[in-house]
Amino acid sequence: MEQSNFFRRRIIEPLLQLLRIGATPHQLAWSIAIGIVIGINPLLGSTTLVALALTPVFRLNIVASQLGNHVMYPLELLLFPVFIRLGIALFHTPGLPLERKALIHAVKFHPWDTTKLLWSWEWHALVVWAIAAIILAPLLQRALRPALEHMLNRLHHEPIVEK
Repeated sequence: MEQSNFFRRRIIEPLLQLLRIGATPHQLAWSIAIGIVIGINPLLGSTTLVALALTPVFRLNIVASQLGNHVMYPLELLLFPVFIRLGIALFHTPGLPLERKALIHAVKFHPWDTTKLLWSWEWHALVVWAIAAIILAPLLQRALRPALEHMLNRLHHEPIVEK
């Protein structure tokens, strides 16, 4: 019950408000889709700024793109190692030293080489994410648009209640 209330309060109600003020389902679907895709990028800590930067470029709705972005935060953390591993596989980079001791040893005794390796893992993960983003964004937009159109149709049939 609490989860349903949270979902309605934090996701459905803001979307309904956006539809009430005239945002189109098409624009909202793209805004949410781009926000979701940005929200899972493997450059941790960058998603809000990237979404804000792309909002005017693609004429997105800032609230909807940030909503999609922030909802994805838990998934971003789960997908981070997946993107890293896919980047390693795609670019045939040496594997990650996942053990704490090995990582500390590498940083302590080979800091420059470790930094270069970390950046290559990150860069390769971003390439994998970009490929996924190009595929996912249009698919998400197509999936979200009918639901948003349905929400808009329901709004037209609701009585107007002043608060």
